[in-house]
Amino acid sequence: MNPIEIKAVASRRQALLGQLKAAEAGLRSGLHLHGFGGTAHAHMERAMAHICEACLAINESKPVRSVQQLVADLIRVEPVIEDARRQKSQRI
Repeated sequence: MNPIEIKAVASRRQALLGQLKAAEAGLRSGLHLHGFGGTAHAHMERAMAHICEACLAINESKPVRSVQQLVADLIRVEPVIEDARRQKSQRI
């Protein structure tokens, strides 16, 4: 690639990262809203995980998890998170 092409790729990369950061900010604010049920919240949490992983995939030069690996990891972690939430709500 010539310097102009490299600069264009870097510019597109920065634009994409900016869009992902904006999406992350929107999801973070949505996670603090209540009254929409657990399903919406769970989808927003899952979307946050995908956005964070996409940022890693764009920024890292080494391989990152595939979508399938990320989903499998999230599925394994969900029961632990639910348990912690349940215990926290019982203490309050």
